Amino acid sequence: MNFLARIVQSLEGVLIALEAIRSNKFRAFLTMGGVAIGVFVVVAMAAAVHGITKSFQSDVEDFGATSFQVRRRDISLGGCDGTDENCPDRRNPAISPEEAAAIRALPNVQAVTEIWGDQKPFQYRDRFLSSVGYDALSDQWLQTDRGDISPGRSFSEQENKAAARVVIINDTLQARLFGDSDPIGKQITIERQPFTVIGVYHTKGGFLKTMDGRGPDRPRAVIPIETARRHLNLWRYGVVLMVKPRDGVNQADVMDDVTALLRSRRGLRPSQRNNFALVTQDRMMEVFNKLFGTLFIIGLALSAVGLLVGGVGVVAIMMISVTERTREIGVRKALGATKGTILWQFLVEAATLTSLGSAAGLVLGAGAALLINSTTPIPASVPPSAVISALVAAAVTGIAFGMVPAIRAARLDPVEALRYE
Repeated sequence: MNFLARIVQSLEGVLIALEAIRSNKFRAFLTMGGVAIGVFVVVAMAAAVHGITKSFQSDVEDFGATSFQVRRRDISLGGCDGTDENCPDRRNPAISPEEAAAIRALPNVQAVTEIWGDQKPFQYRDRFLSSVGYDALSDQWLQTDRGDISPGRSFSEQENKAAARVVIINDTLQARLFGDSDPIGKQITIERQPFTVIGVYHTKGGFLKTMDGRGPDRPRAVIPIETARRHLNLWRYGVVLMVKPRDGVNQADVMDDVTALLRSRRGLRPSQRNNFALVTQDRMMEVFNKLFGTLFIIGLALSAVGLLVGGVGVVAIMMISVTERTREIGVRKALGATKGTILWQFLVEAATLTSLGSAAGLVLGAGAALLINSTTPIPASVPPSAVISALVAAAVTGIAFGMVPAIRAARLDPVEALRYE
């Protein structure tokens, strides 16, 4: 059979499938509905994960492509369960202010920011917020974070060393406490302690900051880290350092310098393991990809259920179609149609059913992506790979589940088929 004849037969199969859908609307709806649900789940999940990944990468890059963290323990998804012998990181000492200062003094280091986050009650006059997140940071924090302060200013190195009770609030916290009035110079209380507002911070955070409560839509504040140490019961084991190398300096070289410095200061022998962790942006992306890779696999499992429902529907509707068209198949065979011709026609019909369901799922998935994009900080978008995968999965489902009824139709004896009533 030449290529043109195959195309003609395919178009004929599509037309027959459309007629079957028109004649058996309910059965066709169930079949296409199962496929549509499966494809919708895949496309919506892919759009969300794709948008989250882009936003996460943007947030990570804002810290600086070569920046890295110094942490008491490494980051992981599952954590560490068991005894201290099985989880030696539990015994790691805290990152101290003296170690932060020593790293800051390294010649290849441009900036080091100490980071600690917590929640406390905030109040201004009669306006009370029971739990507001704040970041306790060292004075170089603007070199490793993205955003600007206007009106007002950041705190100085002297204010940080003196543990001054000064605070920088974001736009959302300003609106909650002060409304439209100017907050600069006014006093608020943080856990019943007086703090003076010195600036309004306009953060530019994506999914990463939004996920941990640091996004622009949540009330947030910044205070000097020494202030948190002396006045707000900072938990020293939770302090993290963000290290930014100087321009043109290789990240690996700076990490080697930091490792050597900390090992020396902590008196570790060559045979002893590091009792601290250096976490690069690539490592953060690796953990992130594992997390959302797992979620995506769960989404694929859910979509497989929908495709299975659609596949069962394909078998049912195609078996009924074969039964109803037995005489037609007999006539076609009597006129010279081969087994391959009949098989091809029914497979095209099955693939048409599932492809229409796939198209509906794609439309719903794209709508879900637009909804996520407009109502959340996630820049969700449907990647081309998801569209191709959805269409291929639907076509394969139609062919796989349509094979049994197609083979049954192809094997019908023409004489017996012509006698069928």
